[in-house]
Amino acid sequence: MGENVQTLPYGAWPSPVDAALAAEHDGRPEYVGFVGDEVWWTAPRPAEGGRRALVRRTADGTEESLLPAPWNVRSRVIEYGGHPWAARPGADGPLVVFVNFADQRLYRYEPGGEPRPLTPVSAVGGGLRWAEPLIRPERGEVWCVLEEFTGEAPTDVRRVLAAVPLDGSAAGDREAVRELTDGAHRFVSGPRISPDGRRAAWLAWDHPRMPWDGTELLVADVRPDGAFGPASTVAGGPEESIAQADWGADGSLLYASDRTGWWNLYRDGTPLCPREEEFGGPLWKLGLRWFAPLEGGLIAVVHGRGTTALGVLDPETGALCDAAGPWTEFAPTLAADAERVVTVAAGPRTGYEVVELDTRTGRTRVIGAEHHDPVDPAYYPEPRTRTFTGPGGREIHAHLYPPHHPGCAAPEGERPPYVVWAHGGPTSRSPLVLDLEIAYFTSRGIGVAEVNYGGSTGHGREYRNRLREQWGVVDVEDCAAVARALADEGTADRARLAIRGGSAGGWTTAASLATTDVYACGTILYPVLDLTCWGTEETHDFESRYLETLVGPCAEVPERYAQRSPATHADRVTAPFLLLQGLDDVICPPVQCERFLARMRGRGVPHAYLTFEGEGHGFRRADTLVRALEAELSLYAQVFGLKASGVPTLELTP
Repeated sequence: MGENVQTLPYGAWPSPVDAALAAEHDGRPEYVGFVGDEVWWTAPRPAEGGRRALVRRTADGTEESLLPAPWNVRSRVIEYGGHPWAARPGADGPLVVFVNFADQRLYRYEPGGEPRPLTPVSAVGGGLRWAEPLIRPERGEVWCVLEEFTGEAPTDVRRVLAAVPLDGSAAGDREAVRELTDGAHRFVSGPRISPDGRRAAWLAWDHPRMPWDGTELLVADVRPDGAFGPASTVAGGPEESIAQADWGADGSLLYASDRTGWWNLYRDGTPLCPREEEFGGPLWKLGLRWFAPLEGGLIAVVHGRGTTALGVLDPETGALCDAAGPWTEFAPTLAADAERVVTVAAGPRTGYEVVELDTRTGRTRVIGAEHHDPVDPAYYPEPRTRTFTGPGGREIHAHLYPPHHPGCAAPEGERPPYVVWAHGGPTSRSPLVLDLEIAYFTSRGIGVAEVNYGGSTGHGREYRNRLREQWGVVDVEDCAAVARALADEGTADRARLAIRGGSAGGWTTAASLATTDVYACGTILYPVLDLTCWGTEETHDFESRYLETLVGPCAEVPERYAQRSPATHADRVTAPFLLLQGLDDVICPPVQCERFLARMRGRGVPHAYLTFEGEGHGFRRADTLVRALEAELSLYAQVFGLKASGVPTLELTP
């Protein structure tokens, strides 16, 4: 140990990673694409009200934002959104089509001019929304997903593929929007057009399935007049999830299916590289891409088990060659142009960057949103991937981030406090990447354990299906098993364990506080708390039937909905907690928190409830992120007896 190392208790280590720094680096680039030789993407702007900017990287390497604030390039289709922009190069500059978040209209934009609306505003319910635009200049149209509300309820909605005129004639006239499909399916993804322009492929699914449960791959002829012929199902079904489809340069149909228990790639129904790995993932947003066909017949793929890699697959031989680099997580956003592939990637020492692979040379390089260390990387956590044993001997995958500080050590014999992080979804996972929110805690002497509990993605369908009808049981048990194991082996202080999570992770956190005695406190962010109302009345259409697989059909097991809900068992919560909620959240609305708190009233459990105007599901604004993170640290300081300095004291109400 170096001479300059201070001995200070865990939680009292001084850190340069403050909440403002973590907030500044929140979010990541998304939705990459080529526009001629340029690469474009959307980028987070926490300091600009949390908007998403559309960024272009010109041929000389310059990055510039195309649209000033308050333009916010983000779709609300299925509330989680989807690919919100398209562009094509032209003699006088690019033609851009994008979705603006505030009014959800499609706009046409040529740099140097002003954006002009292409679609009307609807006064009905949630209005008209658009995603995955595809510019069809030969027809003077942009084809995309249309989500149209037909009434005031969140479930009064239909989704079709539609063609919007590029001349603006539909800006005030809904009748000028041409529908391409008949609305036979509740959910659709954007169209992919074959190289000869004669066929269209898209995904569809229906309640009560989620897209990772079962989807159908539909194909239809595109007639000379631009209308679609009858659609036929070529793959998928109730227990087969097609995550993505696209056309090869030779007109073959490529898709990722989990029919074997793993999302693998297929070409016209033939497996290309059968492996017990994932070549796809959960379709939480429309337009996610795990593979991209290249001109010469090769296919760029994001694949892996737990972590992911970027590779190039030769479909003739099944050979797969991975790109070199420091990244352990490649996001499901890929674009290909000739031999170039762009994606978004991160690793344990780098945030998310825009990365380009030259498939001729195998060389990778960062071309956008380049990571620059905002502090000395000696303060970054040093993660370890662990597999724990849960009830019945089942495996539980987790990432461990022990306390780490280059200039501090704890007194001999002191064990550190640990916070278990439960990810959202719950059909999702925690990636192995640099997260300054985690560094905020680890550099102060508080460990973090991210648990990819049963139900998480990245480990095959069987692992994912562990949560079927077991939400609030398996996730809670797995998080508790990891926490107890850390305490048993001496890695963590048994008396100073906490749990935190947002959305579905907020549910797991609240359920853990209500049904276990493992944790001394918890941080609950924009959670589901009451199943009896959430699925039927208090959430959006996309997830309104999700509970049928997570909990069971309500008509058959109504008692389970009440029995599992933390709101039902508020009387069992005895540990202090912090509840954080966006007031504009339509996925997990504030009424869930209010009902839970009403049942906590007068019970003498110290807690705090912080709400944020203008925030929806997941926080995006810098000031919100700062306040939430500092409040969380203050909770742990008070409950664990830590000497955390430099943050306002969170007032806990009994």
